[in-house]
Amino acid sequence: MIKMAQETLLEIDLPALKSNFEYLRSKIKPSTKFMAVVKAYAYGSDASQIAGYLEKLDVDYFAVAYTEEGIALRKAGITKPILVLHPLPVHFKEIITYKLEPSLYSFKTLNDFLKAAENEKQYPVHLKFNSGLNRLGFKKQDADKIITLLNNSESVSVTSVFSHLMASEDSNEKDFTLQQINIFKEISIKLIDKLKNKPLLHILNTSGILNYADIAQFDMVRSGIGLYGFGNDEKYNPFLKPVVSLKSVISQIHEIEKGESVGYNRGFVAKSSMRTATVPLGHADGIGRQYGQGKSFLTVHGQKCPIVGNVCMDMLMIDVTNVACEEGDEILVFGQNPTASEFASWAGTISYELISAISQRVKREIIF
Repeated sequence: MIKMAQETLLEIDLPALKSNFEYLRSKIKPSTKFMAVVKAYAYGSDASQIAGYLEKLDVDYFAVAYTEEGIALRKAGITKPILVLHPLPVHFKEIITYKLEPSLYSFKTLNDFLKAAENEKQYPVHLKFNSGLNRLGFKKQDADKIITLLNNSESVSVTSVFSHLMASEDSNEKDFTLQQINIFKEISIKLIDKLKNKPLLHILNTSGILNYADIAQFDMVRSGIGLYGFGNDEKYNPFLKPVVSLKSVISQIHEIEKGESVGYNRGFVAKSSMRTATVPLGHADGIGRQYGQGKSFLTVHGQKCPIVGNVCMDMLMIDVTNVACEEGDEILVFGQNPTASEFASWAGTISYELISAISQRVKREIIF
């Protein structure tokens, strides 16, 4: 049941999540495994709720960025395998304690984990290769040395080998994406041929699933942003539903005379008499200063109202001169219209940054 907001809250629509998962799942073979990426509080929503729901939908794997995120999921009762994409050696013992699975992306991480897991037997690890993103990952030429190290160890077993596409959403970069896929194929062939066990292979992210599933779905795919309703391409928007909606409420309305200013540093000066509404939402909640100065709009009773002046830490002000509204009325920041992608674009950023930045002090409300 959806209620009118009486405070700032982030609504999390689980039926929309299910719809997105089923759409993305329809793009791959039934035998291909599906990894749900729930890092950064499940892209700013609620990782425990999202993962718990997806576990019931029978996803095969979860992925988080850091060890602490994986521990939180285990404490919330998640039992499916959890890949830690960017583990730090200082946390390797905790990874083992909580039965998390590390991505090993350098010889330091590989050697450090072999030492941490010396009393383990066939502990599952994942090998990350750099195919062009140049962020994390072994190089192609590292394969032989990796094989030697791993085949001489009984402590670990390679569960998967993976890489990450750089521009799978950009049709202008198709040649580069195909080059990445081919590099990954070459690496995979060598590893599969020489490792003691056959690992899962995966390279496709959300845009990869949507654009390259016919040639590169391998054994598993990964989706993060697509699960939350964004496909990075207008043609896919009708098939994906935003999972989160940010709403707030009007705290106070002011009558502003010509020449009066609004907000810190006199960020806005009225050119004529007007009405402003103060909203309990600010940059401490994830709506940064870049959204102020008339660049972005909040929606009041279906009408777009520009943010006036500078966004404060805990509040912002909007122009409601032409809207029949009163204190206590609901405000829509983003959801179905505008979407987080559209709202973010007004300030020159992207949906990922906007939704993942929503502060944990914003109340979450689950819609079943």
